Formats: sequence, C-alpha cells, structure tokens
Amino acid sequence: MSEEKTGLIEGADGRTRCFWPGELPDYLAYHDNEWGRPVDSDHRLFEKLCLEGFQSGLSWLTILRKRENFREAFEGFDFERVARFTENDVERLLGNAGIIRHGGKIRSTINNAQRAIEMCEKEGSLARYFWRQEPQPHERPEVLTYAALTANPKTEISTRISKDLKKRGWSFVGPTTVYAFMQAMGLVNDHIEGCSCRAEVEKARKAFKRPG
Repeated sequence: MSEEKTGLIEGADGRTRCFWPGELPDYLAYHDNEWGRPVDSDHRLFEKLCLEGFQSGLSWLTILRKRENFREAFEGFDFERVARFTENDVERLLGNAGIIRHGGKIRSTINNAQRAIEMCEKEGSLARYFWRQEPQPHERPEVLTYAALTANPKTEISTRISKDLKKRGWSFVGPTTVYAFMQAMGLVNDHIEGCSCRAEVEKARKAFKRPG
C-alpha cells in the first residue's frame, strides 16, 4: 500500500514510523521519545494544554521549535507562578519574539493557570482529573489506521472534556485541541498500526500507574 493510504513512512534509519514527522530530526525525536508516552506531571500537562492552545491556526512544529522559549517565558509552566502574572507581564510577553505574540492566547494561559490551581484544589491534581477521562478499550478502535486517525481530529470524549473545562472557566480548550493533548500525553496511543513506536508506547501505557 502507498504511504498516502497507510500513513507510514520508512526513515533513513530503516524504522517505520507515522508519516507526520517526516525526516526532520527534532520532529522525529518528539515522535519517537515523547508523543503518546503517558505523563502524570501537572506542570507538563499544563504546559501541553497551553501550547496546544498556542498552536491553534499554526503547525505543532512551529510550537515545538519555540518550546524552550515558551518554557522560559512562562516560568517552566509552573501554574502557581503564571497565575500571578499581571498586565505588565502580558505586555512583556507581547514583546518576546521567541514565542507566539498573541494577546488572547497569552491571557488565556494566565487565566488557565488560575483555573489549574482551582482544579488541583477540587480534584487533587491535574493528572487525576485528566487520567480519569482516559478512554476505555471499547471506546477505541482495535486497529488504528491512517484513515481513522485523520478522520477523527476530535472524539466524544475530547468534546466532553472540552465542555467541562469551559464550564470551569478554561479557554482555548476546544475538542480538537483537547484531543491533540490526549494523543501527546498518552491518554490514547495514536501511533498508527505498523509504526515502530506503537508497541513501545503501549508497553509504557500498560506499565504506567494511573494517578489517584
């Protein structure tokens, strides 16, 4: 079958992978070592959800290549610190050429930091909240194909989470953004069937101790 139908490519190193990182070294490293591997760090979960918001209308590669700048600008995505940012910080960040200078998204990150604190107080941690939303086996396809992956940029579960987050006051958390977050943080394994990382990620997910 062709790459267009399988969604798989063979890299220069002979490994078969999902199509989307191409042959870009930084993208390959992200695909191989991060994407889909389960995460229970509240700061990393918060970071990813915020960066997915910044990605809206852009490519993830653009955000990935600015990620260290974002981390520096937003205090390592320590939401306790970001929650205390003021309008002066917004103006400072709007002048930072190393990040995406979008006032709405910057203010959204500060707002979401405040909401993250509230969530931790109510739920115990961000990790407990998000991992409670993990899809059950019967809610996932037995075999993930390229067609299934590209046809479903959002799911019923990501839509439900999005609605709940919005009720809690979070912003820039639409269903597609939430599903991309779920894919990256390991709540689902969306490495395409045949990708050399799929089994590795599934093994990591099985060994992962769910929070709470």
